[in-house]
Amino acid sequence: MPYLDVRAANPSMFKNKNANKQPAIRRAALFAIGFALLTSANFVSNTVIDCVAAGAQKSVPRRPPGRAVQRPTAKKSKVDYTKFSHQTHVVQEKLSCESCHKFPSKNWKDVRQGDEAFPDITEYPEHQSCLNCHRQQFFARERPAPQICYNCHFNATPVETSRYAFPSLGEKFLSSAKAMDFVSDFRVQFPHDKHLDVISRNLRRGPVESESFIRVSFGRSSSRPEESDPKSCAICHETYQPQGKADDEFVTKPPKDIGDSFWLKKGTFKTRPTTHAACFTCHNPESEVAPLPQSCDACHKLSTPPPPADFDSQLAKKIAIDDWWTLTAWRDRSSAGAFRHEVHSDLSCTKCHNPTMNTADVRSLKVPVNSCGGAEGCHVTATADDGGILNYEIDQRKANANFACVKCHIVFGNKPLPSSHVDAILKAGTK
Repeated sequence: MPYLDVRAANPSMFKNKNANKQPAIRRAALFAIGFALLTSANFVSNTVIDCVAAGAQKSVPRRPPGRAVQRPTAKKSKVDYTKFSHQTHVVQEKLSCESCHKFPSKNWKDVRQGDEAFPDITEYPEHQSCLNCHRQQFFARERPAPQICYNCHFNATPVETSRYAFPSLGEKFLSSAKAMDFVSDFRVQFPHDKHLDVISRNLRRGPVESESFIRVSFGRSSSRPEESDPKSCAICHETYQPQGKADDEFVTKPPKDIGDSFWLKKGTFKTRPTTHAACFTCHNPESEVAPLPQSCDACHKLSTPPPPADFDSQLAKKIAIDDWWTLTAWRDRSSAGAFRHEVHSDLSCTKCHNPTMNTADVRSLKVPVNSCGGAEGCHVTATADDGGILNYEIDQRKANANFACVKCHIVFGNKPLPSSHVDAILKAGTK
């Protein structure tokens, strides 16, 4: 039987009655689907946010109200590379002197002219000795130049490479701005007792053979009576800024109402050598008298913290003391800060100073109060009626605990009376 298309025979029977409603139904369905998707997305988003927030609250504790959050900061280096320290390099790094200082320096013939020139270390070390350890500091990306450069250079630029004067140059260095706050890391160990005889012999008979230097300089020193006056002391030590016959006795002009208050006077200090010139006269490669110039550590000893000194830095500023030598000598005064050498020039040096003192140790330089008795007991006597200034000031201190002993002292005069001063008076009374 042939296939019969009923829809074709009677199309009106199969006509879709909702044909006109299909577009509206389609739009409603699409809207419902979109609303459902939007709602579910919003739910998921809020759920994720809540979970993250809850996790954050569990992992990061809340800080108490009113306290600021302390964020970690980068650690800064505590090393100040503008301040070179031999203590660090010699003690900690175990570096020898010759690892940096080459004897003699290349410019030794240039910095001193003519007869004044002699082989010496006259320049700061070469860059290579620093680069072995400080390559990072040398090539730091700083503008201006890295701080480490200013240990030697006063204007470190590719064009200007000049350096400061080296301390061994003496006056040339001391007259520079760098010397103002300069405090050496070293003290010179100089055996006075081993040089008194040899220098005195030089004065009397001229140069002596190197064998004599060796025997006298490093042999057992002979005892000297206190009354002796070794003229060789003046070879190395001269009165600094002497008053002489001038009327003005003060280093700087004091205030009009100075009264009995202290003000630094001329001729207070003595000089000492500031170069190797006198030393290398005998200790040089030609004479072969030990120690030789390249043996730096034979004489230069790292300094230790000094004992309290009878020195007031604020008073020094008030008096307008600004030269290196006065400040250096004054800071070493561990005995009487006001003692004036010029008015005591008639006394032998060995009357107060012990030739066997260890110059590398400031404590050994302390002058005992017994020496203030002088040749005739001028400052320490049995009683104050005998004219002893020490007696007078001790009597004043006993009567008034606030009395300051200013005849000899700057800051020590306000401190408790030491037993050595009382013992000196008792000893004077037994003579």
